[in-house]
Amino acid sequence: MDDQLDLHTFLPRECADVVDEYVRAAAEEGLTRVRIIHGKGTGTLRRVVHSVLEKHPNVASFALGDERSGSWGATLVELVKTD
Repeated sequence: MDDQLDLHTFLPRECADVVDEYVRAAAEEGLTRVRIIHGKGTGTLRRVVHSVLEKHPNVASFALGDERSGSWGATLVELVKTD
């Protein structure tokens, strides 16, 4: 499993489900941090991604990327540590 998900390859209507499943799978794999690339555009995908992350039980926190990790075209996600 990769620590990065690029949503450019998905249809917008698929993105909420894709993000939900990706975060769940990443947490199950033991990843603690992932990056979701949603692009800059109009902000629609960013809002979809953030909406999913706000409610996801495996998400500890999230924030837009810095200049080295995609700026506002990507979101960095800290996952809940599982034992």
